[in-house]
This record gives sequence, C-alpha cells and structure tokens, in this order.
Amino acid sequence: MSGKSASYDFLIKLLLIGDSGVGKSCLLLRFSDDSFTPSFITTIGIDFKIRTIELDGKRIKLQIWDTAGQERFRTITTAYYRGAMGILLVYDVTDERSFNNIHNWIRNVEQHANEGVNRILIGNKCDIDEKKVISKEQGQSLADEYHIRFLETSAKSNINVDEAFFSLARDIKKRLLDSDEARAQTKSQGNNIDISNGPHASANPASQYLKQSGCCS
Repeated sequence: MSGKSASYDFLIKLLLIGDSGVGKSCLLLRFSDDSFTPSFITTIGIDFKIRTIELDGKRIKLQIWDTAGQERFRTITTAYYRGAMGILLVYDVTDERSFNNIHNWIRNVEQHANEGVNRILIGNKCDIDEKKVISKEQGQSLADEYHIRFLETSAKSNINVDEAFFSLARDIKKRLLDSDEARAQTKSQGNNIDISNGPHASANPASQYLKQSGCCS
C-alpha cells in the first residue's frame, strides 16, 4: 500500500444546503481554511473543499460540497444529494424565512438523497444577538421534529463550526462501521467484505466511503 493510498481511513462526502445568504460558504471557508470574509459570497452552482480530520483514531477525509441556494440552481444541486453521506441543513437565525424553508429543504433531502443519510440542522449567525429572530429553542424543536442533531453556529466568530462537521462525521463513521459489521455477520465466508467498485457500488453507501487499498484518494 502506497503512502498516498494510506493517507486516510474513510472518505466521506458532505453537502451544505439551505437558502441563499444563510452563510453556507462562510461555514465551509471557516472549517476548511479557518478564515472568514464579511462580503457576501454567491455560490454559482456547486463548489467544494477538502479537509482531513482525525476522529477516534481514524483519519477521515471530508469532501464538502457547497450548493447554491438560489432556485435557478436547484436542478444542478439536487444531482449531488445522491452521493452525500451527510447533509448540513443551514438557516440564518436572523432570517425567519430561511428557517421556515428548512421544511422544503428536508423534503428535497427525502426526495433526492439516499435513505438513512445523516443530517444536522445548523442555525448560523448566532453571534448577531441584536437581530436574532429564531431562538435556540425553536431550532432545537425543529430538529427534534425530524430526529436530527442541532447546533447554533457562527462562521464569523468561529462558534461550533468544527463541532458541527465533526459530530456529523462521527455519526456517519459509526453508521458505516455498523453497516460493515452487520454485513460481515451475514457473510458465509470469513470476515472479508468485498467493497470494490462494482456495478452496484452506488447502492451500497459503505462501499463508496470505506477506504481500501484499491481506492484512489
């Protein structure tokens, strides 16, 4: 096994979705580059960044896709739901409309993403107390409705940004390992699991993201 192929144990694809202007690109920039820009960033279609993290003794390579919130890009961005292992649903705590639209974004996830995809609800811009219109309790209540995690974040003040991505990655890693172990128990021949890129690889989430020597980085 070469040094390059051994550089990570898991490859996990994450997707940021939510209305335009809620701070998806700023969250990604803060997490990937530890930087922040006060100017509004408009994502045209799709953008992505990569960051490798250490989690429970494993190296996790995160490929994080940032989607455009505008309606005209919706058909482009929905194509990226299918391969996502985790989805961050982002609203702006100072914008009630972006919060109410989370219901629509979750419907998109249910329609286009793989069944069982891990999700987390993010209330961004929590540092702007004077303009806050969505309380933490409202955010938690919405997350409870869909049985998903919830965090308030601030890309500007770097509040809970790492926590949001790390907690989602941890949930995904656990799901992959649980799925891996469950399939191993049903195998009649030993504990070796074939997760090669076969014609049905896309139908098996674990096969895409568990790192093996035959996969490229």
